[in-house]
Amino acid sequence: MTTPILRARGLVKRYGRVTALAGADLDLEQGEILAVIGDNGAGKSSLIKALCGAVVPDEGTILLDGEPVSFANPVDARAAGIETVHQSLAVAPSLDIAANLFLGRERRRPGVLGSVFRMLDRGGMREEAKRQLDALGIMTIQNPGQAVETLSGGQRQAVAVARAAAFGSRVVIMDEPTAALGVRESRAVLDLILQVRDRGLPVILISHNMPHVFEVADRVHIQRLGRRKAVVDPRSISMSDAVAIMTGAVEVEDGAS
Repeated sequence: MTTPILRARGLVKRYGRVTALAGADLDLEQGEILAVIGDNGAGKSSLIKALCGAVVPDEGTILLDGEPVSFANPVDARAAGIETVHQSLAVAPSLDIAANLFLGRERRRPGVLGSVFRMLDRGGMREEAKRQLDALGIMTIQNPGQAVETLSGGQRQAVAVARAAAFGSRVVIMDEPTAALGVRESRAVLDLILQVRDRGLPVILISHNMPHVFEVADRVHIQRLGRRKAVVDPRSISMSDAVAIMTGAVEVEDGAS
């Protein structure tokens, strides 16, 4: 058995009298897409926020490559190699594609121009952005100098995914990546997720879209009432059975610990 690339044990998060996480566990294996599903209020968002540093759990342990880690904020998680594509995308519409890919990681020009005058290496960033887009097979975007505000919803999502794939050295987390997208754009984003996995990066996919989950996930983590209820193989269980576990219509014991 290999050590999971990312593991959470006994995560607890309370907001006053509301317990969002009640001893949540998670295991992400190397080179897999792990989908996380659950009803509203199941604790999916709090679990993902804890894994990407957006919230600090009150109790519990997070291990990355078998070593305990603690994230005070998302910057800590990114430094550890965990990149997140949020549902809100967090892109800057007025900036171009290359600038968005390198947002917060801008490259300076070599020599005095960069060290003293703090000039950005815009040409180098655009070349690297084009390389990253080509590596993921994103053919609908040809000009890294194009402003993000001119892109469609699916193309903006592609930019966010490419940014995560470019800088995520260990884990990529995707929160509802196909929400509010049409059929064609959703198909393109699902293909991108598979491309990221095939490049060797394990992916955590949070989604309400069950057909999408069952199409691309290698395993499905079912969250209920702030805890992991089960981890199932989408090839050996039906969507209706997964929903039954998710809603509590069928009771199972978590055998994934």
